[in-house]
Formats: sequence, C-alpha cells, structure tokens
Amino acid sequence: MSEYVHKSHDVTVFLYHLVFPAKYRRAVFDSKLEIELKEICLEIEKRYEVNFLEVGADKDHVHFLTQSVPTYSVTKLVKMKKSLTGREVFPPGKMVVMGRRVLE
Repeated sequence: MSEYVHKSHDVTVFLYHLVFPAKYRRAVFDSKLEIELKEICLEIEKRYEVNFLEVGADKDHVHFLTQSVPTYSVTKLVKMKKSLTGREVFPPGKMVVMGRRVLE
C-alpha cells in the first residue's frame, strides 16, 4: 500500500486522508470528472514529493489518500491540491455559477 520515504536522516510514512466537499454539498462529481481528477493528481506527483495512493469521488465530495514527506504541512498539502485541481477542473475562463460549471 504505502512505501517508506527515505531521506538523508530519517525514514517516514505520513498518510493523510483528506475529504473535500463540493460547495453547498451539490452533486457535481461524476465518473468523467473523477478520471480527470486522477490524471491531475498524477501530474502533481511528478512535480511535488506527494504520492496519491487513492483518489475517489462520490456525488458531492472527493477523497484523497495521500502520502507525503514531513517538510509539507497538512495546510500546504490542502492548499496545493485545492489550487491545482481547481484550476484544472474549473479553469478561470469558464463560467462558474455558485461553485459549479455552467453546461453549454
């Protein structure tokens, strides 16, 4: 499941289970959006020292099981995930009405 993270002076296993609900708990996540989220998470793994063990979406929230290094605080992980996935899933050029996309 998880691997040990070996640094110069320590060995760690930090696992975080983070849940992000949609605004007003609206049912905006579907299977297409879940696949897109998984692809975005793979790109985040390449740039940062973060490993996504599981990514799953329900109708109104998303679960992330994440492994990270001790230099990243939980706050930094949450900000990173919300900003990067939010920009990819809901780009600034698209119309957003109260937290969800307007279907064209």
